[in-house]
Amino acid sequence: MKKVIVFVSAATMLIVGMSVGSIESYTIEKYNGGLHKNANGSPVGQTGAPGETNCTSCHAGSVQAGATENSLIVAQGITPVSAYVPGATYNVALQMTSSPAKKGFQATALTAASDMAGTFGAGTNTAISGTTRKYANHKSTSNTSATVAWLWTWTAPATDVGPVTFYVATNKANGNSTNSGDVIYLSTHVFNSTLGVEEAANDVATNFTAGYSPENKSIVLDFNSMSVGEMYLNLIDLNGKSVFVSNLGNSIIGQNKQTISVPSELKSGIYVVNFFVGNKAMSAKVMI
Repeated sequence: MKKVIVFVSAATMLIVGMSVGSIESYTIEKYNGGLHKNANGSPVGQTGAPGETNCTSCHAGSVQAGATENSLIVAQGITPVSAYVPGATYNVALQMTSSPAKKGFQATALTAASDMAGTFGAGTNTAISGTTRKYANHKSTSNTSATVAWLWTWTAPATDVGPVTFYVATNKANGNSTNSGDVIYLSTHVFNSTLGVEEAANDVATNFTAGYSPENKSIVLDFNSMSVGEMYLNLIDLNGKSVFVSNLGNSIIGQNKQTISVPSELKSGIYVVNFFVGNKAMSAKVMI
């Protein structure tokens, strides 16, 4: 039997004794053919953070680990950072590496005690919601393939609160009328305070260097790892756009050397190598 979707005017619904709120829940929530009930992103509390649900509360999709799908960069100007200075304001960029045609997101930043860490400011393609916890969200105009990245600002807490974790949920949506078949990607991204950077580095990796080998068109990474962790590389141009990503498997304890071929069509210039071992980030500039 074919499903028939009927749009009924508010006046008609009121005549038969149904409230205007019922129209929303009965029609728009049941039909998503290009429409979205929430013009400025999801309802709050959908990031998968402690005490929260995720986008599957509305979208009938599966939940996947988003470590490689969700590329989150916190930068001072255009320079990526792995640690914050209390009270400083940073630019945040979130990109889905698979670049789906229909997509959305929500993100928050919390302390180890699950309190809001600092505050967010709206930027390109994003809206900010929430009271006690602040959330960055996609806008109805930024859930298409035309959006390369969502941008907003983060002002770090005024005092050192220790590590801050960004909780991110993205939705690779298929835009059908039932919301089924969507894929939700959850990830966490940890940023230490400047006071804890040296200690954190000693726990994970030290002596990080990155260079470019023109002979084989590869980026060469050297570092010493104190533990086993998943390695992930994200290459950023100076406009803040991700141009190449690679999941490199797990590090080994001790000295590591990685040689990663990059696309031959990359233009010559300066790029930022963002390299992650587990949740710890390192970065360096390379000339290609």
